[in-house]
Amino acid sequence: MKILLLGANGQLGHQLHADLQSLGQVKAFTRQALDMSAPLEVMAQLHHMAQHFSPNVVINAAAYTAVDKAESEPEIALNINAHAVAEVAKFAAQQDAMLVHYSTDYVFDGLGTRPWEETDVPHPLSVYGQSKWAGEQAVAQLCAKHLIVRTSWVVGAHGGNFLKTMLRLAAERDSLRVVADQVGAPTSTAVLAQATRAAVTALTHADAQDARWGIYHVAASGETNWCDYASHVIAQAAARGAVLKTTPQSIDAITTAQYQLPAPRPLNSRLNTHKFQSTFSMTLPDWREGVNAVLDQLFLQTK
Repeated sequence: MKILLLGANGQLGHQLHADLQSLGQVKAFTRQALDMSAPLEVMAQLHHMAQHFSPNVVINAAAYTAVDKAESEPEIALNINAHAVAEVAKFAAQQDAMLVHYSTDYVFDGLGTRPWEETDVPHPLSVYGQSKWAGEQAVAQLCAKHLIVRTSWVVGAHGGNFLKTMLRLAAERDSLRVVADQVGAPTSTAVLAQATRAAVTALTHADAQDARWGIYHVAASGETNWCDYASHVIAQAAARGAVLKTTPQSIDAITTAQYQLPAPRPLNSRLNTHKFQSTFSMTLPDWREGVNAVLDQLFLQTK
């Protein structure tokens, strides 16, 4: 395979860059090499690259993920998450390449308690969610051979995320207040990379009419809330030798209403992953496995 990876220096892109090497030749673009905030330049840069490297797989891990900042920077969020994505989708279609694009539980409004299915109609609450939904629509409309992978609460050893924030704060403070009424599943970049490999391999020779193209929900199994997630992280980190001031017992559970942020959050981020697991014969592990593996990586790095 010839794989073009966009967003290679991001949290997920970093993992994909390492894990996709065994599938073939990987051409990776970082944020600095391909500026997704300038959509009009994206197509020109991709075509210039294609003169020397013609991909049959395009993987877009580039995204604007500053959820709160997006409320005051809607144009930038839309450029990166939708307009530039449209250019990538057009390019993939012109190359007759499959396109893998990552999206988010934030395309839903978070009402109810039932896990969201791929057929549920999105209703994003935030600018970030709206920009990601617009990107999904562009991919579906412009590239027949597409996989849109919606996921939730991404965590990895590379880059910034909730797990690392909790570790930093727990080292500084005697207690923490963490939201307990938002429910989802922390999903490791390793699981997402494994899922990507499985889907890409299965669809290598699929034509544009193959019924397997489309949207999939990929998230770790089980569920938790941010407060219980933080407690798990702190307990596991302490067991690995971390010196922390906060203990699981000194974390106070609060409501979303008590922790006001510029962008509204979905309360229900549960994703039904049956379609992916049955289509690609992959069992998605419990969220604790992925989180614990990230903690292992972090503490191995410091020893």
